[in-house]
Amino acid sequence: MVRSKNKHIKQNVKFSVMKYLGIILICFSVGIGTLKAQQFPEKALNDTFLNEDETVISLSEVLETYKGKTILIDIWATWCRDCIVGLPKLEALQQNFPDVAYVFISFDRSVENWKMGIEKYNLNGHHYFSKNGWKSNFAAAIDLDWIPRYIVVNSSGEISLYKAIKADDPKLIKALQE
Repeated sequence: MVRSKNKHIKQNVKFSVMKYLGIILICFSVGIGTLKAQQFPEKALNDTFLNEDETVISLSEVLETYKGKTILIDIWATWCRDCIVGLPKLEALQQNFPDVAYVFISFDRSVENWKMGIEKYNLNGHHYFSKNGWKSNFAAAIDLDWIPRYIVVNSSGEISLYKAIKADDPKLIKALQE
């Protein structure tokens, strides 16, 4: 009888330990899945864009230009309705966070459309054109699946917000406040 009871207790303890290990593993797996890079991958940093005078510049050079500042990267296009609808909210961010460097990376289909869009929408900030757009190393490296896409790089050069799709996203505002 005592052996049977001890065996039953051991089985319950074993089951409880296994259950808790399973829960810990699930939590760990979910946590790992939600982590995002704090730095851009090398292939993104080496990808090139055109600046407004159509000089080729790499993402690493763009980031170096604003080193020590918080940077808000806005990936957009003139043909993107959500991008255009969000511009007033972006302007509000610019008023509330004037010390942030606003970097616009356009995925327009042509340089002409990109430049007309900057003028038409009176976009204040630093402008770059992705020659390869959705097929670029930059897009692949950041798992770009939607625009607009906002990324915040803090003053230490680390990505503090990897993905937001609305300019009034509370996570975006919090990242700019930090």
